Amino acid sequence: MIIFKVLKDTNLIKSYLYFYKIMEDKVYHVIGLMSGTSLDGVDLVCVSFLSENNYEFKIEYAKTYSYSVDWKEKLKQSFNATAEEITYLHVVSGRYLGQLINHFIDEFSIKNIDFIASHGHTIFHNPSKKYTLQIGHGASISAITKLKVVCDFRSQDVALGGQGAPLVPIGDLILFSDYDYCLNLGGFANISYQENGLRKAFDICPVNVVLNYYAEKLGFPFDENGKLSSQGYIIQDLLKELNQLPFYINSSPKSLGVEFVMSEILPIINKYSISEKDILRTFVEHIAIKIAEKVNPSKKILVTGGGTYNLFLINRIRELSKSIIVIPSDLLINYKEALIFALLGVLRVEGKINCLKSVTGAIKDHSSGIIYMP
Repeated sequence: MIIFKVLKDTNLIKSYLYFYKIMEDKVYHVIGLMSGTSLDGVDLVCVSFLSENNYEFKIEYAKTYSYSVDWKEKLKQSFNATAEEITYLHVVSGRYLGQLINHFIDEFSIKNIDFIASHGHTIFHNPSKKYTLQIGHGASISAITKLKVVCDFRSQDVALGGQGAPLVPIGDLILFSDYDYCLNLGGFANISYQENGLRKAFDICPVNVVLNYYAEKLGFPFDENGKLSSQGYIIQDLLKELNQLPFYINSSPKSLGVEFVMSEILPIINKYSISEKDILRTFVEHIAIKIAEKVNPSKKILVTGGGTYNLFLINRIRELSKSIIVIPSDLLINYKEALIFALLGVLRVEGKINCLKSVTGAIKDHSSGIIYMP
C-alpha cells in the first residue's frame, strides 16, 4: 500500500498493519432463531463470529421460549388452514417473533446487534412440487425490532431444483469438522459428513415429531429420558413395515416434512391396535436402526437436538451403530441449529455460499436468504 512507502517508523507501520487486520477480521454480532417442527419453542441465541479462522464463534446468550398452548395449537392446525389464514398467521407470527426478540434483547441487556437471522417455522415442505413455506414474516420482524433481518433461507434452493434442506451441513463443515458425522435429533433426524471432498447430508427419519405425538396421548409433553418407550415392547410386524418405507430406499439428497408423517407414518401405525408405549418402543427401534444404517462403526458422531436427552434412544443408537457418540454441552445440544442459522445469515450478508448443491441437489451452490432493512 502507498502509505507504507512514506512511513519509516517500524512501530508505526506495525500499528497500521494491525489496524487493517482488525478491519479485515470482521466481527459480527448476530441473533439467530429457530423453531422446530417438534414445537418445543423458539430457540434464540446471540452469537459473535470472527470471520477470520473459519468463523470462530462464541454464544454470548441463549434461551428457549416455550410456545403457549394457544400458539402451539395455531401452529399444529396451520397445516389444514386456508390460504388467507396462513397468510395472516405468517404476518402475526413475524410480529410475535419480533416481540420475542425484543424481550430477549431486554432480558440480557444486549447492546450490539448487526442483524437477525431467522429460520421461521416450517408449515409446508414439498420440494418435489417446488414449494416450501416457513412462516414468520421477515419484514414484520424487522419493523418490530428495527434491525436488519435475514430470513427465508430455503425457497431459493427449492427454486433451483434442490430440497431446500438440510441447510445446517455447511455450518457443520465450517464449525464442527473435527467429527466424522454431525447428527441432529429434532423433529426429524438429519446427518451430515464429508465424502470424497464433498459435504453430504440428508434427513434420515422422523424423531420427536412422532415420539412427542404419542407421548402427548399419554399425558406427557415428551418422553423424558425415554422412560415411556423403555416400558413398551417392539412390535415386529410394525417395525418391519416402517423400515421398508420407500423413502428409505431412495438415494440422497432427500428431506422430510410433516406431510411424510401424516401420509406415510401415522397410517401404518394406525393399522395396529397396540398401546402407545409399544408404539414408542417400536419407533425408537426404527429410529436407531435407520441411523445405524447410515454411519460406519467406530466413527465419532456429534449428536445434538432435543432427542439427545432421550437416553434410551441414545443407547439404542450407540448399541446398533457401534459408534463413538459424543454428547456436547447443553448449550450446543439445544442451540446448535440456531447458531448455524446465525452463521448462514453472516454468509448471506457477505455474499458467500451458504447452500451446497452436494447436500440439497440444487443446480448450483448459492447464497440464499432474503434481507429486510429496518
